[in-house]
Amino acid sequence: MIPRLLPVAAIALAALATFGAPPAAAPATAQASADGLSFDAYLELLKARARGEGVREDTIARMTAGLTPNPTVIRLDNNQPGSATTRGYPPISNYIATHVDAARIGGGRSVYNQHRAQLANIEQQYGVPGPIIVAIFGHETSYGRVKGDFDLARSLATLAWEGRRRELFAGEFVALMKIADKGYDRSQLVGSYAGAFGNPQFLPSVYLRLATDGDGDGRADIFANRADTFASIANYFRDAGWRPGQPWGVRASVPAGFDVSAYRTRLVSPVCPRVHERLSRWMTVAEWRAVGVVAQGGLADDVMAAFFQPDGPGTPAWLLTGNYRAILEYNCSSYYALSVGLLADEIVN
Repeated sequence: MIPRLLPVAAIALAALATFGAPPAAAPATAQASADGLSFDAYLELLKARARGEGVREDTIARMTAGLTPNPTVIRLDNNQPGSATTRGYPPISNYIATHVDAARIGGGRSVYNQHRAQLANIEQQYGVPGPIIVAIFGHETSYGRVKGDFDLARSLATLAWEGRRRELFAGEFVALMKIADKGYDRSQLVGSYAGAFGNPQFLPSVYLRLATDGDGDGRADIFANRADTFASIANYFRDAGWRPGQPWGVRASVPAGFDVSAYRTRLVSPVCPRVHERLSRWMTVAEWRAVGVVAQGGLADDVMAAFFQPDGPGTPAWLLTGNYRAILEYNCSSYYALSVGLLADEIVN
């Protein structure tokens, strides 16, 4: 979900795992966290931290009134599929078939056509193409239809108290208090069990850093306002290093007998290494063509690209640009990133 920030959905542990999640910890009981601290006692520590970071007392009171640990949240968090020792990769074609389907394509085209002028203005300002923005919107919440209904305060307090990733979720809890301090009701601050919310499924810390007022009304409403949603997604990608005027990747033709292992990367990514290890080393498009891998779309000869043939020889292959890595920063999963790029392509085809 990068040195400055983990990817949005990777932190939030969206329902689709990235096939490299840490092993599940034993569930905490309803009485004590992993270190023996009661929920009520730990909640007081969270309140003190929020207070120390400037959150108003009335906000803390209304956001924590009646809070109890949510055992469903703990169960979902501990039941994430995948483990650090799993080495197999399910076929990516199966994932593409269910995530770049007729419903998502049709929905994306409808949203894109409805907001084409608005998206063009955002692209001019941020450099991020409208179809990519809409594809993220579609993947994260089915174009705003499925955003989650967990009480974020309860979920984040529960995950912080449980202790497996305490500092992460304690920070997100305090960030949520700061959002509430802007005037949002607790009833509005609902989302996924792991804290992501709104149309783009931002975590609270990401909202505070990157949520953007897209229509000039002085408020970054990613719950219902599409202008704000689109601008916020674009701002996220600009921050992640999106390069204007360059595609995320293109299909590539591969010569018979091509040995991709000869071009394996020797770099180890500090974030989501199992995802990045599946990509080749980075070479220019001209260098790839010299070894028989030919881009089927508009990529200049000097563009750096990585080769990716996830399902093995004889299956579809791509040359991926640095913009693919920007998508990985949103959710560090090759399944997710490739399907976002392919959905974006379908939206404008």
